[in-house]
Amino acid sequence: MACTTEMLRLIFGDVTLGVAGEGFHYIFSYAKGALESLVCAGREWLYRPVMPTFWRALTDNDRGSHFHLKSGMWLAADAFIAPVGVRVAVDGQEIPLPIAPENNRFGCDERAQRVAITFAYETVTRPAAQVEVTYAVAAGGKMTVTCVYHGQEGLPELPVFGLRLIMPTAADGYRYEGLSGETYPDRMAGAARGVFEVKGLPVTPYLVPQDCGMHMQSEWVEITRSTSLSNTDRARRACTLRIVREGEPFAFSCLPYTAMELESATHHEELPPVRRTVLCLYGAVRGVGGIDSWGTDVEDACRVSAQGDLAFSFAIEP
Repeated sequence: MACTTEMLRLIFGDVTLGVAGEGFHYIFSYAKGALESLVCAGREWLYRPVMPTFWRALTDNDRGSHFHLKSGMWLAADAFIAPVGVRVAVDGQEIPLPIAPENNRFGCDERAQRVAITFAYETVTRPAAQVEVTYAVAAGGKMTVTCVYHGQEGLPELPVFGLRLIMPTAADGYRYEGLSGETYPDRMAGAARGVFEVKGLPVTPYLVPQDCGMHMQSEWVEITRSTSLSNTDRARRACTLRIVREGEPFAFSCLPYTAMELESATHHEELPPVRRTVLCLYGAVRGVGGIDSWGTDVEDACRVSAQGDLAFSFAIEP
């Protein structure tokens, strides 16, 4: 057997699964159907449970082409989603869901080389679609996240498909490797490839707040925060969370607002004070169009069909 210092420590709670090791501690909630705590180097990185996301705030062209009238049900799916199942596997072997009283058979020093937990969801669309998110944690703390959307006939086009992480405080900024500037599937030709650093969490000053800050074809992104909500964290030390591609490059946005907050504001002064970091990681993104002064629909190659399967993966490195 490997040395226990190189293995994961598992904490089987009544409604949660804790996975811990040197410098990291993750908590998965069966009740909420999500990863609800992500602690790395003593810093909490989650303010809300991690959830699938299907909506980006409308752009001027979305409004002009009436995209929201055709696909508005995805806004409800983004706000409300039903967890419908949980599976847990330890060292490659699926086990009965370890909620009370099943978890009573485990002791206080359970160890494993790897653990995987899969949450299944059903959207509130009609017809409903199924989504699965799997978190696979290896010894050392690397967590590979795989998101799968199962297509459903009869559903309108998707704005995006991804995963949303809301962090407790505003980030100092982020670095990433990918395409320069703000890019979308139909707005990449003028971008340069390289490593770029962004200070703070800038929101593009469009007249009406709308989706912005998208970065396509990204290899990795590092978010740095020097503040937390913990009263014991007085040093304002900078901590960085690194997310890397697993398979195909991903898209992401890192903003101080959710899509709903951007959607609700008609002018920038209506946006709330900057308090959080909203990191969205995407496997599929709809283009922005803008072919004839914001009205013509997006070209077919830059649309996201909700009737076919979608999948992407990334890894969180503590």
